[in-house]
Amino acid sequence: MTSDPIGSKIEQYRKSEEPLSATNRLWPLYGAGWENLGKEGGAMDLPMPHPGPDELLVRHDAVGICFSDIKVIRAGEKHPRIHRSMKEQPVVLGHEVALTVVVAGENLQEQYKPGDRFIVQADIYIGGKAYAYGYELQGGFSKYSIIDWRVLNGDHGNYLIPVKPEDGYAEVALCEPWACVEASYTVVYRTQWQEGGVVWLVGDGRGVSLGAAVDWRPAKVVLDVTDSAFAAQVRTWAASAGVEIQEGDDGSARYDDIVVLGADEALCARAFSRMANGAILNVVLDRPLARAVAVDIGRMHYDHLLVVGTDTPDLSAAYTPVRTQLKAGGRCWILGAAGPMGQMHLLRALSMPGKPAKVVATNLHTVRMKPVRKQFARQAAELGVEIVFLSRDAITDEEAFLQQKWAESDGQGYDDVVVMAPTTEAVQQAAMVVADNAVINVFAGLARGTLVELDLNPVAQRGVRYTGTSGSSIEDLRHMRDLVESKQLPTNHSVAAIAGLEGVGDGLRAVAEGQFAGKVVIYPNLNRPLPLTPLTQLETVLPQVAAKLDADGMWTRAAEDELLRVML
Repeated sequence: MTSDPIGSKIEQYRKSEEPLSATNRLWPLYGAGWENLGKEGGAMDLPMPHPGPDELLVRHDAVGICFSDIKVIRAGEKHPRIHRSMKEQPVVLGHEVALTVVVAGENLQEQYKPGDRFIVQADIYIGGKAYAYGYELQGGFSKYSIIDWRVLNGDHGNYLIPVKPEDGYAEVALCEPWACVEASYTVVYRTQWQEGGVVWLVGDGRGVSLGAAVDWRPAKVVLDVTDSAFAAQVRTWAASAGVEIQEGDDGSARYDDIVVLGADEALCARAFSRMANGAILNVVLDRPLARAVAVDIGRMHYDHLLVVGTDTPDLSAAYTPVRTQLKAGGRCWILGAAGPMGQMHLLRALSMPGKPAKVVATNLHTVRMKPVRKQFARQAAELGVEIVFLSRDAITDEEAFLQQKWAESDGQGYDDVVVMAPTTEAVQQAAMVVADNAVINVFAGLARGTLVELDLNPVAQRGVRYTGTSGSSIEDLRHMRDLVESKQLPTNHSVAAIAGLEGVGDGLRAVAEGQFAGKVVIYPNLNRPLPLTPLTQLETVLPQVAAKLDADGMWTRAAEDELLRVML
């Protein structure tokens, strides 16, 4: 029996038994702009850090590049998650990480062992302040890092999520961005006023009833209506329910629930600006709105706002459960499907139970859609899901393109629209081609303050709902890990290019320029150089690794194992 030195090396690596280097290599960011990335344009070496008694030395095994990394490069210290002088304390980006414990501090050695593997919930909070991994805390564009009490004992507990030893490094690293996608489908919205919250009833109110709201228990109702009969109804209910009444709005408060009574476009716009985080706006119409309403679509995404409505006199009729899973057997339009996150939504639509019968995937450019077509057409056909790929540049007339999208909904409208394109036009287009009771998932991160003129009549008259989520929680990341480990969601299929640590700079620029439809994954601890390499060109660089890709040319655990075999 001959020994296998390569296999032994890989086994040592997985168990974290390899000799520890004296230096740690990383990519510092000293401020806004590409000229501030790296030391003289590349990675730099520092002495290997040593963990204190309550700290862990961890090794970064795989790191996904996120467009959020590009936002930090562009904004520098103006980025809302950066709270220090970057010249004095440079930032090390990279929050989509899979890591392995190398050394546990003396007080943690019973709980953590070398070789233990984790992913990180990047949104870390201490006393309500953000200390995100890859922002305030050193991130994955480094070989090694120190994990301290902020990660192990933050506001929400331990932000390390354990993964199995046999999991692939890339597939679990990509749980972080995937958790943000999955969270948009698993979010649960309230079906009544916030218990203990504050409600603003504003507008006419003529002929309106509380309906089932008589059983709801907010702490306070701000009464700002003109109809005396409805106002008397509310006061009588509040007195019997022990709910405080405040007569009139003070002009500055934010509300957990706002009910606009009557078709008043200006009042709807004003009410939207007064919503607290997680608030619900209920538009109760006695007649259609005459024009669209300007709403802050960025706040809808980042602040988890919900707009509901009804055209019945019962204001409680609007608070029905909001469907956030794709409608089984329905029609789904993914707008901006060729980007990394758009591909995730598309892959999820084809992978999870309750698949739509038809998916229309659109993007601006034909050249970006070609790899998406190659990647997903066969899978959709095997699953019996009709899939259509449309590119904006193939149909020059905007009206003709919209008509084509309506035609592809079989003239019935879409049950689900996922908006990935970060433009106001994309959101407006979505509203034009929806079916009754459709859900419009505003996933694209338009900046707060971005106003979109939205027709809210379908919300009140046809049950259409706009949803928006941002980021993920520890629970979301655990759920995503479980989906990966149970083989329900193949996150490896999101990988478009790989590189060693030296490829971080090129990888970040590629993401900034939108060169790839999928994700760039960095393997920081390869022992041989690997420049940024698209999977489509892998055969010319590492043919033995390329041979392990699947039939559609997608990344696999076998390809990753071969990469480690060759590069270690």
